[in-house]
Amino acid sequence: MLGTIAALIMLVTSPAKPQILGASNVVLASHSFSLEDRYGNNFVNGVFKDNILLTLAYMDGLVKSKPDISWDRVESPSRYKFTLDPGQEFAFHEKTLPDYTENVVQTTNAHFNWNEGFKYDGDLTGDGVCHLASLIYWTAKDAGLSAYAPSNHNFAKIPDVPKEYGVAIMSTSPLGNLYITDNLDKPITFIFNYDGSNLSVSITEEN
Repeated sequence: MLGTIAALIMLVTSPAKPQILGASNVVLASHSFSLEDRYGNNFVNGVFKDNILLTLAYMDGLVKSKPDISWDRVESPSRYKFTLDPGQEFAFHEKTLPDYTENVVQTTNAHFNWNEGFKYDGDLTGDGVCHLASLIYWTAKDAGLSAYAPSNHNFAKIPDVPKEYGVAIMSTSPLGNLYITDNLDKPITFIFNYDGSNLSVSITEEN
């Protein structure tokens, strides 16, 4: 009986193994949050939500400039992914530190300003994009990737994201950026899925 109880305890407390998708992909990490609780005020929450979704639209090429924006399309459920080969890097925006000038192959393609169609909540234009960066950072760290966020978002809470993974983004500064390197020996893929309410970021590796 004691042996059975001990086995059950080990089953419950043992770390979860990476999830295998089909025959070729393993999920290294996945996290999500609701876009309905980014901020306690409904208007501000809507600005945060739209700025997050607009960043994703710039990243996947759905939007290339402000005239391209169709909010019905931006706010629709969507799925987007990109892949990094070993040694390649992602930066949240193009203003990078010297160590990240040669191997960055993917950014969000955005600068989070009014000219690009980002919304203003009474405090900042582009407010909310730090939430997206933090979700990406959290997932990358849990996936075992090399990830560096020079500026922490400890001046304000980001709902549903542990405080240590908060990232402060500023498009004019390389210190207000997020850097992720595929330090593994296989390609890794970032998958962004928005179901109309929740946004998830998953990182997979070829099996």
